[in-house]
Amino acid sequence: MAEPLLRVLQSFRAPRPTTNPYLVQLRDSLAERAEVATFGWGSGLRGRYDVLHVHWPEVVVERGSRLRHWAACAAFAAVAWRASSGGRALVRTVHNVEPHERQDRATAAVTRWCDARTTWWIRLNDRTPVPDTRRASTVPHGDYAAWFARYDREAAVPGRLVYAGLVRPYKGVEDLLDAFRDVPGDAELVVAGRPTTPALEADLRARAGADPRVLLDLRYVEDAALVRWVTSAELVVLPYRAMHNSGAALLALSLGRPVLVPRNAVTDDLAAEVGARWVLRYDGDLDTSVLSDALDALRAAPPHGAPDLAARAWPVVAEGHLAAYRAALAVARGSRVPARAAAS
Repeated sequence: MAEPLLRVLQSFRAPRPTTNPYLVQLRDSLAERAEVATFGWGSGLRGRYDVLHVHWPEVVVERGSRLRHWAACAAFAAVAWRASSGGRALVRTVHNVEPHERQDRATAAVTRWCDARTTWWIRLNDRTPVPDTRRASTVPHGDYAAWFARYDREAAVPGRLVYAGLVRPYKGVEDLLDAFRDVPGDAELVVAGRPTTPALEADLRARAGADPRVLLDLRYVEDAALVRWVTSAELVVLPYRAMHNSGAALLALSLGRPVLVPRNAVTDDLAAEVGARWVLRYDGDLDTSVLSDALDALRAAPPHGAPDLAARAWPVVAEGHLAAYRAALAVARGSRVPARAAAS
């Protein structure tokens, strides 16, 4: 007799055009083998589900006013309690080592409460710290190949460096503009993405100045334009001041473009996985010589074929999540954790 389908409630709302494609692809890949719903207060507090899968608690409670934010924090605390009781399981993906922005007290408190109620942890790489490694699985970030396959691509423009994605302070785009200023030759730089604050946008424009080699496309970049910008790059540059998991790196690799990233254990692992010529790394601060040396290295030994993203195919990613859900339910219901999930 076949096992009943797992009922999984994801912590994000019904997707909109601006929703992270990672979340949409996760929902769709799981829906082939589970009952998957997106979040609402009614479904969280009263709905029927086996697993609540939480991604970013701070996003769940984000609101435009302080009063509504506090109310959302209280409501989400109740959801987390319900999701971790009555034979249900709360599963939490740890996307980052630390939050990218400073949290207010209410957000920090409800995040701690959520973490304390978490049954099982999912990390995107083995180097992400979790509170209890005995209740954790590693499930890599899925690729974007199928998501962007329907869009037209550009030929790579020699000398073009591209940063694409939401512009946030920790991503170091200001450093990239400063470092590019003295790059010699026929290089050009494209920064495509919406800054999170008007002050950050003004800073980027000031740093770019009147340099005709710099093109700023500082808006929300829709998928078709995003593919055009990324595929037009000879090299995609991600100058993050703190890089751990990076969907932007996976996006570029999925579109067949090499990336330049800070060197750390996680990016070294990524290079070993997909091919070292696809993931160029630098030590220390980003400066002019880093950009020039990266272009020289890329031209001296360009990557061939395509990066190896087999471990990030969505059927593989979906199975990893389902195994984690089953393990979480085993813990919640006092059963033995499946050996495969416990070892992943």
